[in-house]
Parts: sequence; structure tokens; C-alpha cells
Amino acid sequence: MKAPQQDSPTLANIIYILYLVGLAVGITQIVGVVMAYISRGESTGWLTSHYTFQIRTFWIGLLMVVIAIPLTFIFVGIALIVFYYVWLIIRCVKGMQYLAKQEEHPDPESWMFG
Repeated sequence: MKAPQQDSPTLANIIYILYLVGLAVGITQIVGVVMAYISRGESTGWLTSHYTFQIRTFWIGLLMVVIAIPLTFIFVGIALIVFYYVWLIIRCVKGMQYLAKQEEHPDPESWMFG
């Protein structure tokens, strides 16, 4: 099987899928962020914005989870975890929509839904 080219949206799409699968199996998000770092360094053009968006999605999400875990003892963390799930799904779906149109991500530095 031939590996996807770096300038093909296939690899970026796989990373979004790994993030979504990571909601059930956390390790896939780590694999996804490593792939995004590698691909961003080798990519040119419009896909670079998607890899930047994916990397930021991982780190911002990790920050939310790290903050939410100790807050679960006062139940605020549960709401933050639910927000994280919704936030991640929305970011991935929006990113996949831009990929399907082969468009650059308009705001890869976004903290919210992108």
C-alpha cells in the first residue's frame, strides 16, 4: 500500500479521525499530534494551516483535561470534560469540512471552535 503524499489531504484527514477516535482510545491523539508535527514540517501551502490547527487542538485539549481532572472533585470538571468532548468534535468536523473543499483553515490559531 502506498503511503499518502505530504501535500495530500488524506494524511490530515487521518489525523482528524485519530483525534475523534481518541475520545475513546486516548493514545490515538498522541499518534495524531506526532503525525501533525512531522507533516507540518514537510508540508507546503494550504495543508500547513490544518496541521497547525491540529497541533493546537491537541495542546489546548490537553490543557482543558489537565484543568478538568482536579476540578471533578467539585463537579465543575465534569462539565469541562463534556465541553472538551463537544469542542473536539466540532473542531475536527469543521477541519474535515475545510479539507473536503481543499481550503486552507481560516483560523488555525483559534482557541475555540475554529
